[in-house]
Amino acid sequence: MIEAVVFDMDGVLFDTERISCECCFEAAKELGISITKQAVYGCFGLNGADCRVHVMKTMEELYPGGTFPYDAYREKHDLLFDQRLQAGPPLKKGVRELLDFLQEKKIKMAVASSTRYERVMSNLTCTGLDGYFQKVITGNMVEHSKPQPDIYWKACDALGVKPQNAAAVEDSPNGIRSAAAAGMVAIMVPDMVEPTPELEALIDLKFSSLTDLREYFTVHGWN
Repeated sequence: MIEAVVFDMDGVLFDTERISCECCFEAAKELGISITKQAVYGCFGLNGADCRVHVMKTMEELYPGGTFPYDAYREKHDLLFDQRLQAGPPLKKGVRELLDFLQEKKIKMAVASSTRYERVMSNLTCTGLDGYFQKVITGNMVEHSKPQPDIYWKACDALGVKPQNAAAVEDSPNGIRSAAAAGMVAIMVPDMVEPTPELEALIDLKFSSLTDLREYFTVHGWN
């Protein structure tokens, strides 16, 4: 029986994953450096520290000896990203309807995002979504980020539910791996990256939109 639903943020609640990717490539272009899709897309679901490790490792062949200018690249990305989001992050299709539905059914809700706490709360507050969630867990609150299960275990513990009685809504491979490792019902709504056959084995439910997820819950309930 599903007692709680825990949401990733970027790419699930907000259509920000795409914007962030565009800013990554734009930042590299403005700095006159190279950045690969593997380096950018591989950061989905990672916290800041793990993202740095991934990018430096992925770019080592082009920038040997750890010479990729990560700090300058990240600073430029964040500047561009903040400029793009001045009017607030765009919502994914069906977000409010799904959250209203879950709230009406008295299902507990939380956010489990690898993004830093300040940005998560800013996004939730400026869009009025903050009132839906009982708990907000972010990457800087746990030792190990996604794809490790720590952040989802912490979210379930904060909500007072067992992982097997909670569902996680994710858009990224790292997020699905995290939710599956935590023992939760792993729900994928793909955004920028479609699941591989290996990932499909970890997915319990997959939908093209949050609207489809709400319709599924409406028909099938919580068993």
